[in-house]
Amino acid sequence: MEKSFSNKITARFAGFIYLIVVLTGIFSLMYVPNKLIVDDNASLTFQNISHSESLFRYGIVAGLICYTAFLFLPLVLYNLLSSVNQNFAKLMVILAVISVPMYFINAQNQFTVLSLVNGSQFLKGFSFEQTQAMALFYLNQYDNGMRVIHIFSGLWLFPFGYLVYHSNLLPKIFGVLLMLGCFGYLINFFGSTLFTNYSSSGIGFYISLPASLGEIGICLWLLMVGCRQNKQ
Repeated sequence: MEKSFSNKITARFAGFIYLIVVLTGIFSLMYVPNKLIVDDNASLTFQNISHSESLFRYGIVAGLICYTAFLFLPLVLYNLLSSVNQNFAKLMVILAVISVPMYFINAQNQFTVLSLVNGSQFLKGFSFEQTQAMALFYLNQYDNGMRVIHIFSGLWLFPFGYLVYHSNLLPKIFGVLLMLGCFGYLINFFGSTLFTNYSSSGIGFYISLPASLGEIGICLWLLMVGCRQNKQ
């Protein structure tokens, strides 16, 4: 009974951290770029960021909060699920944590864009058009970095899903969705890397659905329900 109560507390705490990751991730990776960045239009993108610089800055901060929380999420989940399979639990933590320093390094591209927008002294040798082009270039570099980071955003979901599926603590459907989500991330990575028009085809949205449903679903389940009593 005491172990079951402890698991529920751990599960709800994991759900709380997961909620931070989900909300800040949606804001920084989806909302802000959709509002400010126009693909292949350096002038309009530069203008949008200049006029809504505070929103761009909030996006940077939200991204850093997201990946800071993501550093702790797999550690809490390890405490909840390690009894299922120690090796898979360790693999889950390793694959998740690898992405955190990668993101912090990649965020330097966003700070460079801020320097370009604010017209730092070292830019005097460049024309305004060149500055605009460089801003879009660094935004593209940030996107390329996220593409690599998302390899590990996918890989950690497989051991996580496996542990969920075999745990008796959480609904098995979430385990299935998470494992499928792993392959969805990888398919999208190879698709966007190998095929020029992959992102505009719209197929990536459907392939990423299992991951989205699995992660948001288990986040809300952990937060609101916690976990079942372990029957093992």
